[in-house]
Amino acid sequence: MISSDSSHVNRRQSYDYLKLLGWVVLVLGLGSGIGIFFGPDEWFGLLQKPTWNPPGWVFGPVWTLLYVMMGISVWLISRAPDTTRATLNYAMRLFWLQFMLNLAWTPIFFGLHSPLLAFIVICMLWIAVLLTVSAFSKISIKAAYLLVPYLVWISFALVLNGTIWLLNK
Repeated sequence: MISSDSSHVNRRQSYDYLKLLGWVVLVLGLGSGIGIFFGPDEWFGLLQKPTWNPPGWVFGPVWTLLYVMMGISVWLISRAPDTTRATLNYAMRLFWLQFMLNLAWTPIFFGLHSPLLAFIVICMLWIAVLLTVSAFSKISIKAAYLLVPYLVWISFALVLNGTIWLLNK
């Protein structure tokens, strides 16, 4: 009897970790895929940029880490006990809204060559991430904290995007 219960717990934990892996792969895969299809091009190389613009090699590792943290965060929310369906649905809708805005920014900036439209999108993204952090904090403080570096990076990217737009008007 004891081994049966233990076996059930082990299967449930294994399934839970598979769900974690699934969330991380989904978020990282979609985010990376957009970056591969719509990365910096010759147009971007010709733009005026501020002196504090990070070197290109910084973006890949930063976004990889942020996407992994986002995947872990949404996994924590998806498995949170004692959460009403309405609270969970609201938090998940915000997560998907901010993630879709995140995915939209790259093709708008690099694909359409539109720093102004991308700036508008990243302003909406910043608000959506802030709301997501707030909604997640009501369910899991760990999940909310995992999104704080993302909010900080989006804040920096918003200022960078706006500066590039102003320098190239």
